[in-house]
Amino acid sequence: MTTPISAPPAIGFGRALPSLLALTLAMTIGFAMMGSFATVQESVKAELRLTDTMLALIQGASAALALVVCSIPVGILVDRVNRVRLMIGLALVWTLGTALTAVATGTVMLFAARVLTATGTTGALTAALSLTADLCAPAQRGRAMLIVNLGKIAGIAGAFALGGWLFGRFSSGAMPVFSGLSPWRGTHAVLAMLSLAVIVPLLLLREPARREVAASIRAPFAVLVGELWSRRRFLIPLFVGQVAVVMADNAALVWAAPVLSRHFGLQPGDFAGWMGALILVSGLAGTVLGGFAADIGQKSEIRGGLLIGALAAAALGVPAALFPVGPTVTWFAIALGTLTLCGAVTGLITSVALTVLIPNELRGLCIGAFIAIAGLIGFGIAPSLVTWTSSVLGGESHLGTALAIVGVATSLLSVVAFLVAIRTAPLSATANLSDSS
Repeated sequence: MTTPISAPPAIGFGRALPSLLALTLAMTIGFAMMGSFATVQESVKAELRLTDTMLALIQGASAALALVVCSIPVGILVDRVNRVRLMIGLALVWTLGTALTAVATGTVMLFAARVLTATGTTGALTAALSLTADLCAPAQRGRAMLIVNLGKIAGIAGAFALGGWLFGRFSSGAMPVFSGLSPWRGTHAVLAMLSLAVIVPLLLLREPARREVAASIRAPFAVLVGELWSRRRFLIPLFVGQVAVVMADNAALVWAAPVLSRHFGLQPGDFAGWMGALILVSGLAGTVLGGFAADIGQKSEIRGGLLIGALAAAALGVPAALFPVGPTVTWFAIALGTLTLCGAVTGLITSVALTVLIPNELRGLCIGAFIAIAGLIGFGIAPSLVTWTSSVLGGESHLGTALAIVGVATSLLSVVAFLVAIRTAPLSATANLSDSS
């Protein structure tokens, strides 16, 4: 049994707010860079003569490769080095990936560019979550995570809204400075320049003291593995539940635009604005609900009460996953918005659970491992699973039905997994696990 290592008291939530906002801004631009390709992918497909399978590999497998290879090493670094400096370096990585997307001349270069973008964004998210946890006391972590996760949601929405707006401007010839670039290339060139400007506030951040350390941030890796293994009965179902949600959400984000184009005859300029607003509003609402649900759940006397909100959201996501087979665009939008809201709730609550119920020296590793698994399955398998399902059903014309099948199945899995995680949750980050059994 390890003795928890003390740290200076956490600063008040108000004093931590400027730092939280800087992290939020960074996550906004990072996830906008990561999601920007989805909005313009039909144009890319036409110019580079790609198939749906190639698009799935470029968007899905590229992110999966980055996450599987880099997330755990980045997570270990987050637990052991200066996290602010690490975030700045990762922000430069996603900026480089976005710039390379703009000048990609073929599938291989485009794949490599998206790998860099995913590596920088998801690695920075791990560092941002760890920093956020140490900026606030555990009882305030739901609200703190809420703020930083708003940046993630705003970035995903901005990828549609800003990306679609820029694409439309380039298509209409309203951006003469970049007249030599096709619309999707010009869009990514502008986004890369915007990213450089938004990184500046990170230079003003200071590294906070680490809190709730059970062993040591310099503990041998074998000790960390042992601590992880002792928490497997909680971590495995927690990971399965959230990864299943990620599968449903990522498949939806990758294929929503093609479904609108193919089945409803809409072009990016027709839906980019309202889809961006839809994802933003539902994501914001889900993040707010998740943050308060996590803090309220911590105050309950129910074991694993922190995760009850995640269980409820996962259950609501099952019918919402039917959005691709809706008879009208309005039905499509309402169901997709509900699915996005549910994903934001479960994602926020899972993040809080990892920072409240896992010791500090394991948080980066846990978050990195989760991102790696989510990347492999959520990004690498889910988009391709949709295309495989559509081919089984009869071809690319069945894309909407295939997307609905994958979404419903993964959402059902998440419900079962979160239920198990609630029953096996530890009492606190540094509590003796025998007290939680």
